[in-house]
Amino acid sequence: MAELENPNVMQNLIAFLSSLIQKVAESNDANSGVQRQKISVFHGLTRPTISIQSYLDRIYKYANCSPSCFVVAYVYLHRFARRQPSLPINSFNVHRLLITTLMLAAKFMDDMYYNNAYYAKVGGINTTEMNFLEMDFLFGLGFHLNVNTKTFHTYYSYLQREMMMMQPPPPPSSAESSMSLGLATSTTSRVHLCFDDEESTTSHQKEQLAV
Repeated sequence: MAELENPNVMQNLIAFLSSLIQKVAESNDANSGVQRQKISVFHGLTRPTISIQSYLDRIYKYANCSPSCFVVAYVYLHRFARRQPSLPINSFNVHRLLITTLMLAAKFMDDMYYNNAYYAKVGGINTTEMNFLEMDFLFGLGFHLNVNTKTFHTYYSYLQREMMMMQPPPPPSSAESSMSLGLATSTTSRVHLCFDDEESTTSHQKEQLAV
């Protein structure tokens, strides 16, 4: 998609994805005591010190994958979360999930991509671990890697819409200010904290991302 080639658009997309995934991880962290969560190869012993946004920025800078890979990686995360409810995204596994999904997205989307050893270096893990993560994610995903044009545009349109909703409104003009004196207005921003709805299985159902 041409507009994703714009560095400013990509920075906004990465910032929004980081914020969204951070909220998912924090929500699942808070529910860890009441929600049964299985330990997997994606779990680290401690929470990484690097933030999700800094981590995605690092991948974007060094992996040289096409910008569309970030949207496809989001699709993969959604599918994985739906298929593996006992492995919710949290602070202990989110970084490994991100480097794995972006590597697989690059392999699926791009004609040229780096090998696992390079992605492991970018992600701050060793090659053997990267190989295990790739295989575990593929099986967890049921090898469902195909992302058709309709699905891609559905997910990207969702991200665009949510980014626009989160942008602060422009300041009112003097005329608008005088007309609105005495009127209190409020806006409610809906934040999606989890990947809930699966992609549509028929052409007549509407594809959604979250509730």
